[in-house]
Amino acid sequence: MEQFEAQFNQVDVLPMVKHYMDELHLFNLFTKYVPGAPNSLAEHAESLCVLTANIICENKPLYKIQDWLAKYSDDLAAEPVEAKLFNDDRLARSLSALFEADRHSLMTEASANAIATHDLLTDEVHNDSTTVTFIGKYDNPDPQAVKLKHGHNKDFRPDCKQVVFGLNITSDGHVPLSYELFDGNTCDDVTHIPNWNGLRALLGKEQFIYVADCKLCGQDNLDHIDKNGGLFITIVPKGRKEVKLFYQYLKKNDAEWKHVFVTESSRKKNKLNTYKTYEAEPTQKGYRIIFVHSSAKQDDDKGRRQKKIDKAVSQLEELVPKLNAYHLKTKKEIKTAVDSICKSVQDFIDVKIITERKQVRVKLSPGRPSRRKSEYKNKWAYSHSIEWKLNEKALLEASRTDGIFPLITNTSLEAGDVLKRYKNQPFLEKRMYTKKTVLEVAPVFLKKEKRIEAMLFLYFIALMIVSLIERKIRMNMAKEEIEQLPILPQKMNTKKPTWSNIRYYFRNIHYSKINKNGICIQSAVKGLNSLHEQVCSLLEIPSEVYNTLHGRWWQFRAT
Repeated sequence: MEQFEAQFNQVDVLPMVKHYMDELHLFNLFTKYVPGAPNSLAEHAESLCVLTANIICENKPLYKIQDWLAKYSDDLAAEPVEAKLFNDDRLARSLSALFEADRHSLMTEASANAIATHDLLTDEVHNDSTTVTFIGKYDNPDPQAVKLKHGHNKDFRPDCKQVVFGLNITSDGHVPLSYELFDGNTCDDVTHIPNWNGLRALLGKEQFIYVADCKLCGQDNLDHIDKNGGLFITIVPKGRKEVKLFYQYLKKNDAEWKHVFVTESSRKKNKLNTYKTYEAEPTQKGYRIIFVHSSAKQDDDKGRRQKKIDKAVSQLEELVPKLNAYHLKTKKEIKTAVDSICKSVQDFIDVKIITERKQVRVKLSPGRPSRRKSEYKNKWAYSHSIEWKLNEKALLEASRTDGIFPLITNTSLEAGDVLKRYKNQPFLEKRMYTKKTVLEVAPVFLKKEKRIEAMLFLYFIALMIVSLIERKIRMNMAKEEIEQLPILPQKMNTKKPTWSNIRYYFRNIHYSKINKNGICIQSAVKGLNSLHEQVCSLLEIPSEVYNTLHGRWWQFRAT
């Protein structure tokens, strides 16, 4: 009797991810740098590709990856390709092998493939760092691995150990080019020289603009880049002498600002942000200092200052009925409380403590008052009150420096172009956000530091692939003049599709197969509509990637 069986397996975005991974020749690179043991049931290369795809698609801990992979496989495949082979032990061994491999050369080749395949521009590179937080003691560090230590935690978890994750991205699509791990207690300012040297070796040139935050603005860092023929743009900390002098000058004088450009506010609809620049005298080393005035930052600075003032005034009003009692009896105690309240706005609020004195009669003898036996003494009693008013002159002087921030560079670009280059820096923070939220780099369910270090390498590769996908779809939308795509929940539109949006929209695509006596007689990919096909077209994914899937399509092979 003939037996028919219907089978359904998940597809979603995995074919898309495999296509982009194949473009970077990741399986070949893993095979080259992380060769597997002879006669092994699954190569390290395949395990590492599975791990990378899992990070991008769903990000499960090691012990759940075989269950995740089983959703795509038909569970009928013969050895050695069935999903259950990729258990947590095998994947952990592959991570250990990756740690022992030459990961720097592997990263260099992967980045070179991305640059060549996607025609990435590398004339401008942005750098920033963040922390990856780990919950646990990790008391037995591996001497060869990065050290998990306490430090300045950017996740606001100073109680947890961490590593510092430095990332470099292009301005062209904000695609990661390289990364570096540092011990958890490493300060950002000492990472820039080795990072710049690594970028120079990766790109094979010095003539690229290196953009970073204010930690780059150390004399040793700037001099190293300049002496080696490099270019830089960074922001100058407010505590520097040049900045303080300019702010003092502005309090009583007007600067000749030059209007450079106007942009639409990304936070408030129908509001424009105007930028002006003023180029001051160069530093002793000849580096240019460009002061920038932003109308949006001016409003923000004014609003933050007013919010602090309102908060201080409110606390002073709450303090008034508490005076002359408990721990607020003396003038010294009251002054301490007032200074604490006005600490951040002491230049803008003048508080005066008023002391009143009056004579009181105090009974000295014990017992009930009596005209004959009771003894009295006159003493001075003190009561305190406070008055305050705003320092209008200080507020006016402060308002003259609102919206201003200084940049320093050794480029010959126009001041407006220097600002435009620096304004790409927040996109790097978006990439850090993607790593921590969409790809969920933490929590890490690993005990050995060397495996953690290897896993973070795979997160870098995953972030590169996600960035390439976002770059490609946005670039082709602009080329084909497509303003928005309805791929959000409830068919809402998005002007700038993210990987999270794409992953959500492809979630219901599946692979359907009908078997007759154990033999496939019909198969098809279900759930694809015209909008899915349009997205694939914008991503430049060939139609056969989805339309010609076979029973073992989820395997990673050499390209």
